Amino acid sequence: MRMRSRVLMLAGIAAFGCVAGSLASAQTMDADFAARVKEWTTKPEFSSPLVDHLPQGGAVPSPKDVLGHHIGAPKQLTYYADVLRYYDALAAHSKRIKVERIGKTEEGRDTVVIYIGAEESLKHLEENRKNLARLADPRGVTDAEATALIAKTKPMYTLSGGLHSAELGPPEMLMELAYRLITEDSPLIEKIRSEVVVALIPVADPDGRDRSIDWYYAHNVDVTDYQKMSGAPYWGKYTKHDDNRDINYAGLANQHFLSWFLQWHPQVMHDLHESVPFLYVYSGQAPQNPLWDPIVYGELPMLANWDMSQLTRYGMPGVWNHGYVDAWSPGYVAQMATNHNALMRFYEIFGNAGATTMQRTVSQPPNPAISGGGGGGGGDYSKREWYRPNPPYKQVLWSMRNNTNYAETGVLTSLQFASSFPQVLLQDFYAKSRNAVAAGTKDAPYGYVLPSTQEDPTRVAFVIHILRMQGIEVGRLKAPLKLSDGEYPAGSFVVKTNQPYGPLAKTLLEKQVDPDPDLTTYDDSAWTMALMTHTEIKPTKDIAVQAAAVDVVDTFTPQGKVQDVATAAVYLVPDHGSPNMVTLRYGLKDVAIQIAEKPFKVGNDSYGAGTFLVPVSAASQLKPLAMQLGLDVVGLASAPQMAAHAAALPRVAMYSSWSGTQDVGWVRFTFDQYKVPYDLIFKERVLKGDLAKDYDLILIPNQARSAKQLVTDITSEGKPLAYEKTDKFKFLGDYGSSPDIGGGLGVTGVAEFQHFVEGGGLLVTLGTSSGLPADFGLLPDIDVTAPVGRFYAPGPVVEANILRPENPIFFGYSDKTVPVRYANGPLLRMPKEMDSKYVLMRFPGGDKSILSGLFNGADAIKGRASVVVAPEGKGQVVMFMTNPVWRWQNLGEYRMVFNTLMNMKNLTPGAVAAPDGKAAGAPATDK
Repeated sequence: MRMRSRVLMLAGIAAFGCVAGSLASAQTMDADFAARVKEWTTKPEFSSPLVDHLPQGGAVPSPKDVLGHHIGAPKQLTYYADVLRYYDALAAHSKRIKVERIGKTEEGRDTVVIYIGAEESLKHLEENRKNLARLADPRGVTDAEATALIAKTKPMYTLSGGLHSAELGPPEMLMELAYRLITEDSPLIEKIRSEVVVALIPVADPDGRDRSIDWYYAHNVDVTDYQKMSGAPYWGKYTKHDDNRDINYAGLANQHFLSWFLQWHPQVMHDLHESVPFLYVYSGQAPQNPLWDPIVYGELPMLANWDMSQLTRYGMPGVWNHGYVDAWSPGYVAQMATNHNALMRFYEIFGNAGATTMQRTVSQPPNPAISGGGGGGGGDYSKREWYRPNPPYKQVLWSMRNNTNYAETGVLTSLQFASSFPQVLLQDFYAKSRNAVAAGTKDAPYGYVLPSTQEDPTRVAFVIHILRMQGIEVGRLKAPLKLSDGEYPAGSFVVKTNQPYGPLAKTLLEKQVDPDPDLTTYDDSAWTMALMTHTEIKPTKDIAVQAAAVDVVDTFTPQGKVQDVATAAVYLVPDHGSPNMVTLRYGLKDVAIQIAEKPFKVGNDSYGAGTFLVPVSAASQLKPLAMQLGLDVVGLASAPQMAAHAAALPRVAMYSSWSGTQDVGWVRFTFDQYKVPYDLIFKERVLKGDLAKDYDLILIPNQARSAKQLVTDITSEGKPLAYEKTDKFKFLGDYGSSPDIGGGLGVTGVAEFQHFVEGGGLLVTLGTSSGLPADFGLLPDIDVTAPVGRFYAPGPVVEANILRPENPIFFGYSDKTVPVRYANGPLLRMPKEMDSKYVLMRFPGGDKSILSGLFNGADAIKGRASVVVAPEGKGQVVMFMTNPVWRWQNLGEYRMVFNTLMNMKNLTPGAVAAPDGKAAGAPATDK
């Protein structure tokens, strides 16, 4: 295979010049298209001979035939329904394209994948899919068989646009690309069609696409100063740019695309984004994930340098690689490819966050209001570097058509490479899959065991669900297993690493070890699932685990058990730390549940603080719901005597700034998953005052870099920024509405929070929002201090010491030292008397406390508070310096927030009546 690969490569290189130079076609070209493109392209060098023309397609409709304009027209964007209408029109008139709908979004739109290729290729698409599946799992496939498969199989190259909704250009370009690939008969396009199956994800976030276009037409269409453009407060229902940080696939569209990927096994996922000028090509710079196959780190720069060299050959300036995004995190959506032995690629294309032509200063970083926090890192992009030999211009008049030209030229160049070396892509794919299986037998750990003795099966189920969603094989022990480093009972779950996705299992389950403290990461540096979920996951260095007999696990849904007595006086629901306890509480909202304040025994059985005591009158509701939630129920013939208080059902408001809806969105998503009701409120409701009339508890999630930013929010620029649903803009005004999202809370809004607390309300702050009570006088004796010296903490997991385990916030936590995700929350300073009284959890700090990921300067958090409960007036403030609800990841911390809700009147001594009116300590029986 190796010699044949070299021969193919040499032949391909020889053919490059021939194909690339043969762009001319005998077809009739669209003269209007050529004229318009020339007009809209602001400099001749911002185009190429690949995209300056478009054939007349006969019966096949061009974008203008359906949409009424050519792609790249000034101030013209395409709503999602029209995007699909165009692809459906292509499919109705050509056998070179197939449209597949693969699922629904949160708002009910179709998620879609488009297949393009030669008619013969699409006729045998299913056979090709099956061949790729065999290469993806090389167990039972010999090298000779793989060679034969590769010879008759076409690689699949996937292009995705619109994941970040404010990056509006790529979905436009992909429509023109589709038409070109279907209709053009140049040697380049003919070769792409014949040698590759091109898959398009036309819009990866359909919900956000429509909302962002509405916002553009409502507020940005006539703005010509990029720094004065505003961003829509929402893209999708919950997230903005974090839909590309969705490591556990919370989003429905992301779930659909992952499921599709695991069915089709494309060799490349090429994600198209907008930010830095003019075209950045990802090349996988350090720090690099050491568990990805080394082949990846040859493929990435090879393809990136190919694209850069070819576009530079066409005279297009500003194409570069290397100096932007690293290869550390597995959490980007398209990274599903590299995670599964294929290859993720991505572009960043210069864009104006719309279709308005404007003068741009290249040395400035992207507008954070537009990028949603996911844009570039600043710096002077017009500076020449070794990886940017022909830099962008310092000043440039930039248009949507420039954006289209760069993106389409780059993509066609990438497809040229793929069509010239189709077998190389397939050989690499097979080799990476084969190497993945082999690595599992060579390098420890050889497997991971999730013991069946864990008291909370619901968090185990979460881990199993994520692993299975990713295609990782999981088994369940048929018999007890004795290994050199542990003994495990039957029923324990086993993940063996000698499988195609064994390296991915290691990536998700292992501790992330900082490769170089001088490097920075583009996103989180840690995601270790055992630490994030507080689940016991044991790695083993004993290769005998791979011979263990197991039952294959597809899904795991734990069922709670009911242990009843003939005549029950009360039912117990033991608390083993499951987040589902809060779902049970709200599911039984009309039931007077009591919560045990201390551990207790009934006969020989022990129960922890946090155990629910439920009256027998609720048995018919309790038993089926608890079983469904994986919670056990124990009936007792007599009610135990113990200290208990009423489980609260507070009226919850979740406060969001208009610029911080994303981090709030993750908390909303989590509350929605656990069926915790809340009202989402903004400055408009806070400024009306009298918050206590409607709410008992106000939660302010992490959502700004500082308390000042939280309060000031979006600066008013004179013209109102309305986010309201109208006949014209029907996609605005969801998940909150305002005639003007500018202006912020101001000190008036902070004063309303203070009145709320002083009157008896509970204010709960998460992460950076915990600076608000200190910086704005709600807790005047507490100050926020800044770390000194070198300090860098991109989402590591660290230890935290629980000082008051008897406090209800920590019900369900059996250990006094727990892993938490460090969230760059405020470092507090307070008088010693307050510190000893109100600090419930503390960071031990120092390098020894780092459990996973990168943290420079960990001494700065030594002894600092991580959870504080402080009284103020008749109310209280609970401050989490952690962010205990982060991106559907740190499941192990959720209970701290849920406990705060369920025990809100019992967080400090001197508890008073809970909001449901039941007296604290009342017996949980009907007698």
